[in-house]
Amino acid sequence: MQVPGLSPPRADYYSPSMLGLKTDQEVLGELVRTRLPAVAALMDRHGVPWTLVVSRWFLCLFVDVLPVETVLRIWDCLFSEGSKVIFRVALTLIKRHQSFILEASSFTDVCEKFREITKGSFVTECHTFMQKIFSEPGRLSAARIARLRERCRARLLARG
Repeated sequence: MQVPGLSPPRADYYSPSMLGLKTDQEVLGELVRTRLPAVAALMDRHGVPWTLVVSRWFLCLFVDVLPVETVLRIWDCLFSEGSKVIFRVALTLIKRHQSFILEASSFTDVCEKFREITKGSFVTECHTFMQKIFSEPGRLSAARIARLRERCRARLLARG
């Protein structure tokens, strides 16, 4: 059964090439580059690919990453708002913990910081967290996500 407006998990998220997953990771990278440039620069400086820090978030739609109650609320929003919710969640986590992430001084440290931002009271206080995912990232339209997906997918296919 396909739910209108819900793209992930798409078939190409789970294909051998995982093109859908890689595309959405690139989309997140683009969003971070424009909205949180210091975090993007840190990732580039330490050579940390987005695939390393967010694959589990996107593949499992935050199961085993965030508390169950929070995950279920995210899924409710995913079904009503569409796949842009996964980007809202990721951007909110990153934005909320930007200063903590920017303390990282190595590749390993960056990865550890990203593991840590999915823990603590910010994500366990479900109601507040859900309010933040709709306010902190700002405007995020489905049309913009679609355009970014097209561009990122084309770039990935060109790389081979």
